[in-house]
Order: sequence, then structure tokens, then C-alpha cells
Amino acid sequence: MFPKEALQYEGIVQLLLHFKWKWVGLVTLDDERGDRFLQTFEPILSSNGICAAFTEKAPKHLELENIDLLFKFIDGSNTNLPNTKANAIVVYGEAGTFLCLANIIILPTMIGDLTDTEFVERNSVGKVWITGAQVDFVLNSFQKAFDIELFHGALSFSIPSKDIPGFHEFLQLLKPTWAKGDGFIKDFWENVFDCVLPGSLNPINSVETCTEQERLETVPAPFYEMSMTDPSYRIYNAVYALAHALHILDSSRAKHRAVDNGDNLASLNVQPWKFHTLLQRIAFNNIAGEEVAFDEQGELKGGFDITNLLTFPNKSYVRVKIGRLDPHVPLSERVIIHEDRIQWNRHFSHVPPFSWCNDKCKPGYSRKKKEGEKFCCYDCERCPEGKMSDKEDMDYCITCFKGHYPNQGQDHCLPKILNVLSFSEPMSIILASLALSFNMITALVLLAFIKHQDTPIVKANNQTLTYILLISLLLCFLCSLLFIGQPNKVTCLLRQMTFGIIFSVAVSSVLAKTVTVIVAFMASKPGSLFRKWVGKHLAYYIVISCSIVQVSICTIWLATSPPFPDTDMLSMSTEIIVQCNEGSVTMFYCVLGYIGFLAIVCFIVAFLARNLPDSFNEAKFITFSMLVFCSVWLSFVPTYLSTKGKDMVAVEIFSILASSGGLLGCIFSPKCYIILLRPELNKREQLIRNRS
Repeated sequence: MFPKEALQYEGIVQLLLHFKWKWVGLVTLDDERGDRFLQTFEPILSSNGICAAFTEKAPKHLELENIDLLFKFIDGSNTNLPNTKANAIVVYGEAGTFLCLANIIILPTMIGDLTDTEFVERNSVGKVWITGAQVDFVLNSFQKAFDIELFHGALSFSIPSKDIPGFHEFLQLLKPTWAKGDGFIKDFWENVFDCVLPGSLNPINSVETCTEQERLETVPAPFYEMSMTDPSYRIYNAVYALAHALHILDSSRAKHRAVDNGDNLASLNVQPWKFHTLLQRIAFNNIAGEEVAFDEQGELKGGFDITNLLTFPNKSYVRVKIGRLDPHVPLSERVIIHEDRIQWNRHFSHVPPFSWCNDKCKPGYSRKKKEGEKFCCYDCERCPEGKMSDKEDMDYCITCFKGHYPNQGQDHCLPKILNVLSFSEPMSIILASLALSFNMITALVLLAFIKHQDTPIVKANNQTLTYILLISLLLCFLCSLLFIGQPNKVTCLLRQMTFGIIFSVAVSSVLAKTVTVIVAFMASKPGSLFRKWVGKHLAYYIVISCSIVQVSICTIWLATSPPFPDTDMLSMSTEIIVQCNEGSVTMFYCVLGYIGFLAIVCFIVAFLARNLPDSFNEAKFITFSMLVFCSVWLSFVPTYLSTKGKDMVAVEIFSILASSGGLLGCIFSPKCYIILLRPELNKREQLIRNRS
């Protein structure tokens, strides 16, 4: 008369999962059935991520009169109900399990450790009792001092039952004198009303005599219920199932009936196995209109109701239906719970209550297993840098989606911002202003030299090379603007190529000016072989040949692995670097290396020629300018490699401006000083006198 027990296990687990109770206590009787329950149920809990905080096996017959047995049980129990973090406790067994559990709870008050009020307050805090359909909330006369309020808010599985017409009226009229050959009613009457019936064979310790007018409806619910309880309903259906089976069996054997005295039927000699087979096939509607049928395993078809126990100060209670366990729907929908109907224990500070081994790990943390503890007990560990957890109790932290990064609390992801040196940034405005300012100064210097092109100081060191150098510097300042703004395919191709070729022309022009000075000095000696090298052709050859080498390197770079616009999402945790991927890093450093090689050669040649006795000698200024140039680019390499994103671009722009400005200032500022401020020194006679 009971549905599949496995279905009830499944319902309890789904109930625990619904309220996220992962740390639960188990209470059962210490018998074979209790052991079978634990062996079956604990693996089901583990497979669903739930742990048994403790397992309490109560003696099957634990009587309050046996003080020695009570103390022995207390000493052997490791469960501290008031202090355990398991606020959800599953009670499994039969009707006697609740009696035993009630005895365990009231033991300290009976022994005298605490007053009733103190113990109720201690044991009622944070406990949700979950009982199966076999367990009934019933007490006996020895437990009249027990406060049923301890179990207020308990959740129970029960077999759906209906009121049987006339049953309540029958109980109202029930008298102990109705007993015919059965002493149960008399014993029950004496026990529940704590009185002695006249002529009782088993008198109890009571001085009162039963009037036989007592009414059952005055008895508190924990000791007797006037409604049809689940066990009573099952017994009622069982009796009718037997009656229907006997009726069918009797009808099928009508021909073989033995008639005694013409009216009475002789007893049927029914083999139990035949009767059991017949019961499995039985199906009928009871008087309440509910169908009673069995499945192929001989178990009652149907599901369970989920009820909530509500207690009242007068020690009465009522069970309210708050859900349903339906085996005929998918697993995820089998348990239906209406939380708004539930009344929790009045002592709970939070509803639904928590039942965890420890507090849940907040977002931003992940669970770390405690050695030697059950898997439900764990520590919370902060997520490592670059990872996050956006839910409670995550087993591990995760990496954000591409283009996102964890926030400071590491509990959700934020979209990364673009890291690009745009024209609107203060740094870009400053660098662009410097580039345009230097460009304007270079243009003014060029105009000044063109205006005074017939003066001796302009003609002294190859006028054409001077123009080439100034135009190269003009373009150097302008090419720095290519590095500002969001990269695209055109700017990525032009940036490094333009920079490399223009700088090669500028440095080769300085080298040509230096070589020209040396050749001119060496040719001034009588019988020198350098006379045939004096002229403009040598300077042009140096500029063109040195520039062609750089052009060749850039051409190979473009042909093999040209630069292209790219994004770097890994180098910076909170930003997406929008950059020009150099394509071939080797070719990029070849371009820089070649410029550095020209600068070093130019520096060495200028350094050797710095003391030549010539009024038109620029070697000293070129030496200093190359010293500045080389210092800038030597410091550029480590700084460039140690920065990322727009800072890296800013370093390269600054290096371009600083090195170009060094060439402009060191080489042309002395000449501009004479041309613009001391024109009296810009005369051939003055220069010849200075040489002498």
C-alpha cells in the first residue's frame, strides 16, 4: 500500500536541491531497514552534491523509564543537534522513529540539565525536519510535557489521502464500551485520557476514573488526530483491497463452494501466492472516489504530497499541502513546491534557512577542498589575476570572453577599452604640436638658407647637401604624425618604411657633408691623391648609395612580411592594444640597425675630423649632433621593448622628434646665428682672416 520507495528518495533529494541544502543530518532507527536506507540514500546524496553531516541511529526501543539505556545512548551519540550547521535533518523510519526522536530531544529536560523553555529555545533554532511518508507526528502519554512547536515548519512526504464520509462522525461517537473481544480500544482510551476504566485489567498509574463520556476531539493532535491520517488511509484501502480480492476469488470459485447448514459459506482454503498474484491485478475506486491500483511490481501507483507542519500553542497542529511529487512528469518537473505557503520555524533569522557546512563562496572566489573533510566542506580562495567567478560556489575561476577582463572584485567581466594613441589625447596633442613646431622651424631655416644662398657660410659646405638635409628633416618631423591615430592598412605600410628611408637620407647627407670636409682638407695638401674626389659627385654618390641600401631592405620587408593593422588582447589586462603588427620583427630591426650603423660611421668620421684647421669645418657640430642622435636611439631600444600599446608608439615618436631636433639644432643653429644675428661675420674676408 506504499508507492515506490525510490520515488520518495528522489523527492527528498529534489527538495534538498530546491532549497540548496547541501549539509544535512540523517536520523533513522538502528535496525536492518535503517541500514538499508543509509546504504541506498547516502550514495544518492553524494551523486547530487549533498553530504551527510551526521548519521544518527536511534535504538528501536528507547524508553524513558530505562535511564541506563538513555545514558548509554547519549554517551555513544556524537550528534550535537543545537550546534550542528546541518539545519535540514532527514528523519526516516516508521511511526516509532518520531517517538524515538522526541525522546532524544527531551532527554536533557527529563534529566534536569535545562528547563523546558531553555531547551526549546536551544533546539528549535535553525532546524528543518524532513520526514518520509512512513513517519507520523504522534506522541504517547509519557511525552505530554513535550512541546510539538520544536517541529513547527517540518516538511513531510505523505501519500495523498481523502476524507472518508462518516469517519469523523464515527470518531465523535466512539465509546470504549464498543470493544467486542478486543482490548485495544480500552487500552487506548486509558492511555490517551490518562484515566482508568472500570474493571480494567491493565490499570495505569492514574487516580482518575474514566467517565466513558470523554470525547476524542478534545485530545491534542500530537496524541490523536480526528482526521484520516496517511497510515489510517492506507489501512482503509488495504482492507478494501483484501475485500475486493476475496470477493473476486469467491466469485470465481462459486461452483466449488461448500455449503454448511444451507446458509453459511465454508472457509475458503486460499493459497497465499495465488492471493498475492490476484492483489497485484486489483483496481477499484474507494468510497472517497479515488482509484486504488498497483503497478507490475505490486506497489501502489501514485505520487506523494508535500506538507508543512504548523503547530499552535495548545499543542495542536495541522498539515498544509505545499507541494506535490508526481512520478509521471520529467525529472526536473516532478517536485512542485509553493514556497509562499510554507511557514518556517519561528526562530529562523533567514528563510528559507541555510544548511551548509560553511558559508558559500562569494563571486570572485572559488572553492578549495579541505583536506580530510567531506567535499561539501571547503575554503574560499580568491580568483587568480585575470580570472573571475560570477556565481556563488564555483569550483574554479574562469577567463573572461575575448575582449573582456575581470573587474576589480573579479565577479563579472567588463569590455576592454581600445588602447590607441588618438589625436584627441593630451599626449598626442603635445607630440603633434612639437612635430609641427619643429617642422615650421625647419621650414624657416630652409627659407633663410635659400634667401642667403649666395653668402659664404651657405656655400662653404655643399649647398645642395644642406638643402637635402633640411628637406629630409622636414619630412622626418612630418612622418611622426603617421604614428598618431588608429592604425589602418595604409598608415601601417607607410610608418616604418617612410621613417627608415627618410632618416637614412638625412644621416647619409650628414655623412656626405663630413666626408666632403675631410676630402677637401686632404686635397688641399700639395700632390694629394684626393684632388680628383673633390666636387659634388662624391657627396651625391654617398647619399644615393646609402639610401638605396635602406630602400632595398624596405622592399624586401614589403615583399616578404609587410606590416598590417592588428589587435593585441593579451598584453594588457584591461585594454585592447590597437597597433601595427610589424610583420617581420627581424626586418624592423634591420631598418633600425642600418640607420644606427650609418650614424655610428658618421660619428666616427666626424670625430676624427673635428680638429681640422678650416673656417668652414662643420665636423665639431656634426660630431655633437651624432652623439645626440646615437644617444637617443640607444636609449630608444630598451624603452621601446619595455612599454606597450600607445606608450610604445609615443616613445618612437619622441625618439624621432628628439633625434631630428638634435640634428637640426646642433648643425644649423650656429649657422643661423651668423646669418640672422651676426651678418658681419658672413663675409669672405672675415672667414679668411679667421682661418689665418
